[in-house]
Amino acid sequence: MVLDVPVEIGREAAREAAVRELSDPAYPKPSWLDWLLERIWAFVDDLIARASGVPGGWLTLTVLVLILAVVVVALVRAARKAPRSRRPGDGGLFGETLLGAAEHRALAERHAAAGEWAQAIRERLRAIARELEERTIVEPMPGRTATELAAEAGRALPALAAGLEQGARTFADVTYGERPGTPEAYADLTGLDTAVRREKATLR
Repeated sequence: MVLDVPVEIGREAAREAAVRELSDPAYPKPSWLDWLLERIWAFVDDLIARASGVPGGWLTLTVLVLILAVVVVALVRAARKAPRSRRPGDGGLFGETLLGAAEHRALAERHAAAGEWAQAIRERLRAIARELEERTIVEPMPGRTATELAAEAGRALPALAAGLEQGARTFADVTYGERPGTPEAYADLTGLDTAVRREKATLR
């Protein structure tokens, strides 16, 4: 008669045996979605447990979450107004230049006189942007793109919204789309510049 004698194995040996068993392909492996759901549920459980121990319970926790949300929104707004590093093609208007509207116009005229239409177009749109900022029609914002300028200025000058949008596209075409500038495109921007200088902004 053979008696069943319990076999004693150490903790480390038991762990290794379990790992070998679970590594068998017959056992389904948890997916990344399973892992993510497990983390989310663990977070929710922890949140509920903490809420029960906080004075005021869920009311206090809700107030803390709202305060955190306000802080995050404020940080995002501050980051938007701070100087941003842009990749080529993002459409930053000024780069490192700190010229006024009149100086950009003078540069645009010099480039136009030399037949350098792409450079002339860029400087003319920069003159428009500086004009809008100097007249406080738009708020100065480092790193603003031509598209952002057109959208914001178009709301303040609705009669010129279409021209501003077209000007932004022309700027992007010659600056990042490697399209050649033309005298016609420069003339359009010059007319837009004149119109901007004459137009009165709509109160926002």
